[in-house]
Amino acid sequence: MRKRRVVILGATGSIGVSARKVARDIPDRMEIVGMSAHSNEEKLREAGQEFPGAKLAISSGPEGVERLVELATLPEADLVLIAIVGTGGLRPALAAIEAGKDIAVASKEILVMAGEAVMGAARRKGVKVLPVDSEHNAIFQCLEGRNSGDVRRLILTASGGPFRKWPVASLAGVTPEQALKHPTWNMGAKITVDSATLFNKGLEMIEARWLFDVEMARVEVIVHPQSIVHSMVEFIDSSVLAQLSVTDMCFPIQYAVTWPERVPNTLPPLDFAKLAKLDFEAPRVDDFPALQLARWAGETGGTLPAVLNAANEVAVAAFLRKSCSFPAIWETVEQVMRQHRSVAGAGLDAILAADTWARARATELLF
Repeated sequence: MRKRRVVILGATGSIGVSARKVARDIPDRMEIVGMSAHSNEEKLREAGQEFPGAKLAISSGPEGVERLVELATLPEADLVLIAIVGTGGLRPALAAIEAGKDIAVASKEILVMAGEAVMGAARRKGVKVLPVDSEHNAIFQCLEGRNSGDVRRLILTASGGPFRKWPVASLAGVTPEQALKHPTWNMGAKITVDSATLFNKGLEMIEARWLFDVEMARVEVIVHPQSIVHSMVEFIDSSVLAQLSVTDMCFPIQYAVTWPERVPNTLPPLDFAKLAKLDFEAPRVDDFPALQLARWAGETGGTLPAVLNAANEVAVAAFLRKSCSFPAIWETVEQVMRQHRSVAGAGLDAILAADTWARARATELLF
């Protein structure tokens, strides 16, 4: 029985809070040795009192990235959980890999922006990239070491967000307050808006392409409002395996920590009699263009996924400030993508340069 010594980058966010709950639930298997927060020193201190041996760091400020890298490369750590929203986790992730540590990825941006670089570095160093997103963790469990050549389709499930039944003409009137009411998950503001636009699922498509070494053509999305089936894998013999559990991020976090083993916990089991039914429907790709934009970015590769991600971050922030409409999020992303000339096989510097350019261009278009 192995205990994982874990660093949590983003310990005060929703994923970090769930990870700390897992550590309390399975203390014989998970020890927190380091934690970071962006700027909330009070919450980080409270977390530090709960896990008194952990090293702490605030990542805001001019030396924030260096502090994250220091935590990600702690000699005593063997797993780094990256739960930082946005691009801030990219350099610490690469530093952790270079230090020979496994990484558990909850931040989609890392693999969306630099999937080729991250997965290549992990293969070179012989470390694992373990998915924490519920959808990718579900696929990881369904695959259980099978070769990607056995896969016909990876099927990511999406709740559909709060507007899946709304007529397209009504979307222009969506308010931030409405977009922040997710039907099944309790998450941060940015990812909740991404779920409403379906950009969250688009980013997950690109992430899955790199995590599981498949082409974008083999990654699909199905709307599943109950969020009980977390994703599915269809194999070349037409068999489909699915992973199911109640909607609690502690499940995928625990599996990333204890993999390849499973251990008991206090999380609730599924009650199939109460579930009664599970619904599935096709996404409205014409009314919510995020999935098609993500497929375009993923198929093109190079710096285009970084541009999609950066433009979306700027547009979502503008929407939350009530500076643009809900449809303007994907309209802005498409405009910025069309104005970008993608660089194939880009290194980290080119990816970050594309990110900076896209943020500036999206800001110009919105303001």
